[in-house]
Amino acid sequence: MTTHTENRKSILKRGALLAGTAILGIGLAAGIADSALMQNHNAIAQPIQLSGAQTALPSFADLVDKVKPAVVSVRVKTQTAAAGDDQSLEDIPPQLRRFFRDQEGARQGRPKPQVGMAQGSGFFVSQDGYVVTNNHVVENAVEVQLVTDSGKTLDAKVVGTDPRTDLALLKVKDAGNYPYVQLSDAKARIGDWVLAIGNPFGLGGTVTAGIVSAQGRDIGSGPYDDFIQIDAPINRGNSGGPTFNQNGEVVGVNTAIYSPSGGNVGIAFAIPASTVRQVVDSLKKDGTVARGFIGVQIQPVTSEMADAIGLKDAKGALVAEAQGNGPAAKAGIRRGDTITAVNGEAIKDARELSRKIATFAPGTKTTITLFREGKSRDVTFEVGRQPAA
Repeated sequence: MTTHTENRKSILKRGALLAGTAILGIGLAAGIADSALMQNHNAIAQPIQLSGAQTALPSFADLVDKVKPAVVSVRVKTQTAAAGDDQSLEDIPPQLRRFFRDQEGARQGRPKPQVGMAQGSGFFVSQDGYVVTNNHVVENAVEVQLVTDSGKTLDAKVVGTDPRTDLALLKVKDAGNYPYVQLSDAKARIGDWVLAIGNPFGLGGTVTAGIVSAQGRDIGSGPYDDFIQIDAPINRGNSGGPTFNQNGEVVGVNTAIYSPSGGNVGIAFAIPASTVRQVVDSLKKDGTVARGFIGVQIQPVTSEMADAIGLKDAKGALVAEAQGNGPAAKAGIRRGDTITAVNGEAIKDARELSRKIATFAPGTKTTITLFREGKSRDVTFEVGRQPAA
């Protein structure tokens, strides 16, 4: 009985509490809401903390300290022939050239060669003072000076140039141990972080960063276009400067920008390190670049062409003409053949064939795979030397 009474009292007490809760429901609800708002306010007021992987933004400070001393500003004094110089006599019959030359020499106030200044960027690739830059930076150079990151001015000479890839190799005249960087063996991947250092607008020692945004760009500058596209800010004066990967290796040489205004809009182009290495080695050895040559005019293979000749895929390079005395013609390659592979490696298109053959030294024995009259056949011969531009 006692137990039952005590339970009944407990029930009545709880009922009274519940009733009180009902009566005070609005006030309690408001209190709870206020408490929740205070908690939310406190949560917002406190700094948001994320995991280390999410908050770690790339810092290039250590990389800059490592590679920046190897980058130089390039200052060039140029000289070009003035209009009316002897070069204009080339179009005059030989028997009349002497007459016009004498008349030109006797004329008072004869035009003088035009002198100008150019500037760009470059970087050391060896301890003994070899420097890579663009051909268009040192074109028509009569005097070249390099300004180091520490502000020292060095006289340099042009060892050789390659207009087809827009590369040039310089050499510091004074002996010394210079800080240098290495060319990357690995191909840059789309999405990789890159760092560009150069001399935009003559400011010198400027560092910008971005990513590799595309590969294999053809911008119509030459037969071997295979540019890396980057979105790091590049401007006039950056030409010839390096683009680095996060290991401090050069993945490209900055050469051109796409810009309606003349300034950076986030699209820049760099020559890949693989091309730079090949050209630099040739320039250092011979002062020129000797490229392979097979003597054919080629064009892309379209889907319609592939269907017409019975080729499974629209790949390879269609021979539009084989030069009569060229290596290819002598080996039996003729108009209408489709070149599908070189030394067993498939050729994607005409541009790839041109770049591939150009990498071979003259005299290299090469096997070309042809598709002719529905069948594939191999032709082996030695590549020739590409004529001078």
